[in-house]
Amino acid sequence: MTTEHTKASKMQAFGQLLDIMDELREKCPWDKKQTFETLRPLTIEECFELNEALLHEDYAEVCKELGDIIMHIVFYAKVGEEKQLFDIQEILEKVCAKLKFRHPHIYADAVAETASDVEMSWEKIKQREKDGNKTVLAGVPDSLPSMIKAYRMQDKARGVGFDWEHKEDAWEKVQEEISEVQAELSRPDERGDKAALEAEFGDLFFSLINVARLYKINPDNALERSNQKFRNRFNYLEAKAKEDGKVLKDMSLAQMDEYYNEAKKLYR
Repeated sequence: MTTEHTKASKMQAFGQLLDIMDELREKCPWDKKQTFETLRPLTIEECFELNEALLHEDYAEVCKELGDIIMHIVFYAKVGEEKQLFDIQEILEKVCAKLKFRHPHIYADAVAETASDVEMSWEKIKQREKDGNKTVLAGVPDSLPSMIKAYRMQDKARGVGFDWEHKEDAWEKVQEEISEVQAELSRPDERGDKAALEAEFGDLFFSLINVARLYKINPDNALERSNQKFRNRFNYLEAKAKEDGKVLKDMSLAQMDEYYNEAKKLYR
């Protein structure tokens, strides 16, 4: 950002977006056709694009993707207004009221000295809200990817005090789950139950996610960085092999490892 924008100029920009959405909804054939249902998959795509920009620390792209998401919010608000369900003012008023209600240490007389105190208070307040979640985990959507869902459920449980007291205990749980996977794999005569093995792997993944959370590591971000690392290294392997006139499927693992190790040094 090259200039310092005032609150008035920011409100003017937001007003311009509202005006543009009104005009597009009236005059553009594509925009006129959109519904909650048709917008939903596009919104999901925009969120993934924002996530990718954040992972790559491409802040110019982050700015662009945030604009797309704000546009989607305004679009939903416009459709909601047409259906007489809600409008952008109601959306903003509700979120402002929610933020004030859930921050009594700022807008009331509660005390919260650390970020952890705030998170614990947040979960307790949500439980008391008249229209809030009836259970602790109800706010975690079933449609979330499994890894993010596990992380969020564990974090929700932590918010009401259900968590490991010591990181070492969580590590012991990981070791226990590894042993159970190995035990299932060691069954003789292929008697291993695939469903049971899948369950044991699931427990292992869940426990690893728990440990990552305890160390303030987002496991989804961590795995995605490893995905990108592998992609870069394998792409290098493939390109170098082709440059040397080799075909991957005809190469030995040792030959491929040579290129892969080169890539590890290059992308370190």
